[in-house]
Amino acid sequence: MKKSNKKYLLILVAVIVFSFQSCRKDYFDLNDNPNQVTTPSLPSLLSTATHKTGINSYNVASVVAPLVQYLANPGASASTDIYQIVDYTGTWDALYYAMADISDMRNLAIKQGSSEYLGVANVLLAYHINLVSDLWGNAPYSDAFSTSTLTPKYDTHQDLYNSALTLLNEAIVELAKTNATIKLAVASDLIHAGVLARWIKTAQALKARMLIKVSKLPSYNAASVLTAIDNAYTSNSDDAGMAAFQLRNSWAQVARNNASLTLSGWLSEQLVDHLNGVTYGIFDPRIRKITDPNPVTTHGLWKGTVNGAGNRAPGNNTVKDENYVAISSPWTSDVAPLLIVTYAELKFIEAEAAFGTNPGRAYTAYLAGINANMDKLQVPAGAERTDYLAAVSVGSANLTKDMIFREKYVATYLNAEAWNDARRHNYGYKDFGLPVGAVLPTFIRRLEYPTGERSKNGANVPNVASLADKLWWDQ
Repeated sequence: MKKSNKKYLLILVAVIVFSFQSCRKDYFDLNDNPNQVTTPSLPSLLSTATHKTGINSYNVASVVAPLVQYLANPGASASTDIYQIVDYTGTWDALYYAMADISDMRNLAIKQGSSEYLGVANVLLAYHINLVSDLWGNAPYSDAFSTSTLTPKYDTHQDLYNSALTLLNEAIVELAKTNATIKLAVASDLIHAGVLARWIKTAQALKARMLIKVSKLPSYNAASVLTAIDNAYTSNSDDAGMAAFQLRNSWAQVARNNASLTLSGWLSEQLVDHLNGVTYGIFDPRIRKITDPNPVTTHGLWKGTVNGAGNRAPGNNTVKDENYVAISSPWTSDVAPLLIVTYAELKFIEAEAAFGTNPGRAYTAYLAGINANMDKLQVPAGAERTDYLAAVSVGSANLTKDMIFREKYVATYLNAEAWNDARRHNYGYKDFGLPVGAVLPTFIRRLEYPTGERSKNGANVPNVASLADKLWWDQ
């Protein structure tokens, strides 16, 4: 072939290829792809939002569990146990991905005039704001879901608190309306199955939780807490939990992983001794519904792992002679819901709020909280339950705040709220000591910001002097 013909052929091929690519680019640049949903529907957003809310209750609780000594690592000097800085980028991202979805649901609900979806979105958004701010303090929110910036500013912890409280108050108003253009899709609501009355109660429950959290501050108002309580849950059936799993409850997966020697979900000595009679001299039958007795009795039926020290001698992690998260528990079985807030927790909030002004109400709520938690854990009637209740039935004149916090510690087992209570109570549980080898001279009070956030938004990330620094409401 002559050189001129070769040159012509190459030019022709280039023109054809370029023309094809241009046509292809124009085709895929069409704004409306018939095979894609460009705007998610409210029901699909509700399903996503309620599912992610349940999963995030687990995500944050798993961060908190060693800090309040529900769980302990079987390895000595584990960073999660001894207050070393841990990178929780995955948890941070999960919380913000969920908030982005909830924010989309909120905006669409406003656009389509659905007070029901708007109310639920407000509740879920308030819950997530609290999860974020109670771990890290200041955090992006007011600027976080705007398309105008990729580096949102940080709101102060106090502003985040006020934003969340405003969302809950607005939710209560929206959920009480009866003229929503679009009703909640029952099948898409994985927390309350579309029952508005239960969503209103959950908004009030989360409000009571928020109002008691500022108990150290001059702005604390016990009467406001009790008002929210009066409009919240009346039984265990009202509890907010999510039980729609692809496979199983996340804590049940932890238990199964441990059985397969992944070695997670070891119960802390603090929790086990709290329940087995060592710390308080009273055997609490709830231990039988939280964990299984040890099949190997080297250390007895009930023995926890010391935070920071790792598993006990002889040091073989494959020997099952300590206590663990159990799939036999109604709390952590395959089908157990991931609990967000419960009636039992509210009874202890009520007991604390009423303690200073109405000892009778405080005492009644205290006993109701214990019984509600025992019922939730399916503790049967019998001598052990009777004996325990007799031991803690001290009368209104002898009730103390320490007793209220002591019982609430059990009722919030594996719930993120437990760390807020521990900080408010200044870790004042009996025999609650620093982890072995703790890198701080005092108890941990906050987390360091994740490396992922520092890499993306470093100019706005606040400096953290110490993980012992107290958050706004913990002063």
